[in-house]
Amino acid sequence: MTFSQFFFKVKSRLWYCLVQYTRNKRFYPFLYWSYWHYKFANSKKDTGINTTCYFASRPNPGAGIGHQLANWITGYWFAKQFRLNFVHIPFSTQKWENFLGLGEGEKKMKDLIKSGYKIRKLPIFDEYKPQEVALTKAIIQSYAGKKIVLLSEQDQSYKDQFGVMEDIRRKFYHAPDRRNDRIVYNPEYFNIACHVRRGDIVEGKHKNDTSFTTRWLDTDYYTTVLSQLLKNIKTDKPIAVYLFSQGDQKDFQEFDQFPGMQLCLDMDAQDTFLHMVYADLLVTSKSSFSYKPALMNNAIKICPRDFWHNYPDLPNWILVENDGTFDTNLLNCAV
Repeated sequence: MTFSQFFFKVKSRLWYCLVQYTRNKRFYPFLYWSYWHYKFANSKKDTGINTTCYFASRPNPGAGIGHQLANWITGYWFAKQFRLNFVHIPFSTQKWENFLGLGEGEKKMKDLIKSGYKIRKLPIFDEYKPQEVALTKAIIQSYAGKKIVLLSEQDQSYKDQFGVMEDIRRKFYHAPDRRNDRIVYNPEYFNIACHVRRGDIVEGKHKNDTSFTTRWLDTDYYTTVLSQLLKNIKTDKPIAVYLFSQGDQKDFQEFDQFPGMQLCLDMDAQDTFLHMVYADLLVTSKSSFSYKPALMNNAIKICPRDFWHNYPDLPNWILVENDGTFDTNLLNCAV
C-alpha cells in the first residue's frame, strides 16, 4: 500500500466516523460545502431536467461486489429521481468492471473532471423522509447551470434496488464479457442454484458479532426450502441442484439427502455470480451477493422474506419465511 492509498484510507475512515456520529444531529448538513452553497446561492425555480449537472454514487472499494453494486444502483436510481444526468464511477477492479458491463454507454467520472467538472458531495438523506429529500433537491437545484457532479454520501441507502432491474439486466447481458462466459449447467436439465452464505458470516458468528443474525440462515432453512422445491416444482426436465458456498465438504453433510447435488465450494466469485444469474431457479441467501444476481436472473427466485432490500411484486419472486416454508402453489405460477 502506497502512502497516498494509506492516507486516503485513514481520511475516509475518519470521515465515516464523523458522519455516523453527527448523522442524526441538526447540524449534520453543515459539514457539506454543497449545503452552504444552497444557503447562499440565489434561489432558482425548478424548471425541469438539469442539463448540466450529473449524479453519481461511488462503489465502496473496501466492500464486496454485492455492496458495490448496491452503491452503483443507488446512483443510477437517484439520478433519474432528481432528473440529473448519470455518471459512472468504476468498480474496485477492472475485472468486475468488464464483467458487469454497467459502465457501457455511460459518461465516466474521470472524463467529466478532465472537462472542468467539480465534485460536490451531498449530505446523506433518508429516502422515506420528505423533508430530507426536499433539502437534497434544493441543494441540487442551487447548482443548476453549473458543471458539477453531485456525489452521494458513501453508502447512501436505496431500499427498493429492483427499481433499475431492467436496466442492469440489459447492460449485463449485452456486456462484451458475455462472449467469455463458461457455464457448467447441462441445458437438458432444470438447473437449481442455491447460495448458502458462509465464509465471512461464519467468522462473525464465532466472534459473537451481533450483526451476523441479520445475515445468517441455518442449514435447516436451506434443506427445508430444497425439499419443498423438489417435491412441488413441475418441469419436463430432470432436475440438477448446485450449491454455491465456501468451506469444506464436511460442512455440508446435511445436504447429502439430496442425491446428485453438486457442491461448488471452490468456484471463484465471478463464476458463482454468473451461475446464479443463469440458473433456471435461484435460491438466494441473506446476502447482497446473491440478491444482485437475482435482479439479473430472468427465471424463478426463492428469497428470504426478512432481508434489508425489498423485492418486486412479481410471480417469479417467491418469498420464504424464517423457518424455510413458503407457498409451494406459487412455484407453478412462476414457471
